Amino acid sequence: MRTKIIAIAKEIKGTVGVSVLNLDTHDTLSFNGHAHLPMQSVMKFPIAITVLHEIDKGHFKLDQMIHIDKSDYWDTYSPLRDKHPGGNFDITIRELLSYMVSLSDNVACDVLIKNLGGIDRVNSYIHSIGVQNITFKATEYQMAQAWEVQYTNWAEVKGLTQLLNLAFKPSFLSPANHAYLWKVMQETSTGPKQIKGLLPVGTVVYHKTGSSGTNKQGVTAATNDIGIITLPNGKHLAIAIFVSDTPADLKSRESVISRIAKAAYDGAIK
Repeated sequence: MRTKIIAIAKEIKGTVGVSVLNLDTHDTLSFNGHAHLPMQSVMKFPIAITVLHEIDKGHFKLDQMIHIDKSDYWDTYSPLRDKHPGGNFDITIRELLSYMVSLSDNVACDVLIKNLGGIDRVNSYIHSIGVQNITFKATEYQMAQAWEVQYTNWAEVKGLTQLLNLAFKPSFLSPANHAYLWKVMQETSTGPKQIKGLLPVGTVVYHKTGSSGTNKQGVTAATNDIGIITLPNGKHLAIAIFVSDTPADLKSRESVISRIAKAAYDGAIK
């Protein structure tokens, strides 16, 4: 499996980071596991974890209303803004989490960051639970202001499978919040041709994607997908695949991700 995954990763010009962790046997595999690679919207998974932790501490409630003002909007991907173009409405944290994770909504993301008290709150919490090799410095709005800013939100793929492993444990959050986190992860609609692309139809996958734009030199900084694959025997495989700083087109980038995920899946069920 390792040989096959590395061969696929080396097909593409750029940096490919791969980390695989069997949550039941604790077998691991990584390639460029310690490279600092831009997360893009993969960061919405740890942001969701942080919000739910704050709810468990009693600082918020899942059905608490948050006000959205038109000043929260900017030119970005946001189904939430498209649905409420005028702003000036209230929405629950529950709904904001669904927009942020399942739909990768950038406005919902920054509204939640603002209500947490800033991106540093996410950075501090994730480090406090023992995951050190991930760093959060910029909001979605800040990343949109200049190409290089996205690199300040970086992760080692090994850190992300560590975080997936921690967060998947039933005791990590209260039962209700744990169930909601993995519900919205399972409902992710972005990246259907990435981790899920070549897996058997009906395979349950909880995942979060992240993607950047392409610069004038034709380089795409990030095409990422992380998640947990449910195996036929009911066991689980955590996986993080980042394709970074490559001139390859979207089809090629997604093909690398889907084939690596399938190779990991096939190796795990043997």
